[in-house]
Amino acid sequence: MGRFAFIVAYDGTRYQGFQIQRQGPTIQGELEAALHRLTGEVPRVVGAGRTDTGVHALGQVAACDLITPWDPADLERAMNAVLPPDIAVRQVAMVQAGFHPRFSARSRTYRYRIWNAPARLPTERLYSLHVPRPLDVAAMNSASQVLVGEHDFATFGSPVGRSRSTVRVLYRAAWSQDGPRIWFDIEANAFLRRMVRGLVGTLLLVGRQQRSPDIVAELLATRDRSRSGPSAPGHGLCLMQVTYPADLWVNSYLFDKPGT
Repeated sequence: MGRFAFIVAYDGTRYQGFQIQRQGPTIQGELEAALHRLTGEVPRVVGAGRTDTGVHALGQVAACDLITPWDPADLERAMNAVLPPDIAVRQVAMVQAGFHPRFSARSRTYRYRIWNAPARLPTERLYSLHVPRPLDVAAMNSASQVLVGEHDFATFGSPVGRSRSTVRVLYRAAWSQDGPRIWFDIEANAFLRRMVRGLVGTLLLVGRQQRSPDIVAELLATRDRSRSGPSAPGHGLCLMQVTYPADLWVNSYLFDKPGT
């Protein structure tokens, strides 16, 4: 038996998130179905992040154990031949038996995209949030800087899995703009459920000048989920990259490339 890791990209529009749900298609379900078709096995695929309904990914990492021997390059080609067109395996590597996509990860990077113009752009509708009113990007950046470091983010999300801790370490939180395209890049050791969407919703209030940049620090201190702004919709969010210590990989260089 060998453990295989995959870098997976997907358009999350028609999926109920990564993790298998009682109803509706999921990314995990499609990956497991593809592997069953190729191997006859019933593998359990585990992902690095439980992306929500409608959330996309360029650099999701998943892994499973297979009894069937495969060359990683052959497995990559075979999976892409049977997966639906809105899911693709970008790279495959054999990894150590102790590797876990979630618990072995060093950091995750998400990007939230906004189309900031009076008129909506149909080609952006599935991948960016349309905000017709002008946004103050400098104010949003100012408000974001307080997020960097170790904080209790209970105001902006809820725990995932068995752990009840809401403390996370943010390495980067920055807004960028290119004309009407605005995006928010955020990297952390881990994220709470809906944490990025909660932060974006509050930061948009700052960008619309409905709240002062100081509101983010104030909300962090309250640890009260009901005090944050409304969560931003899922379709503007994309999991860009998951990083790992290099010594965990048989072919670690495969996973050092940016998920862009």
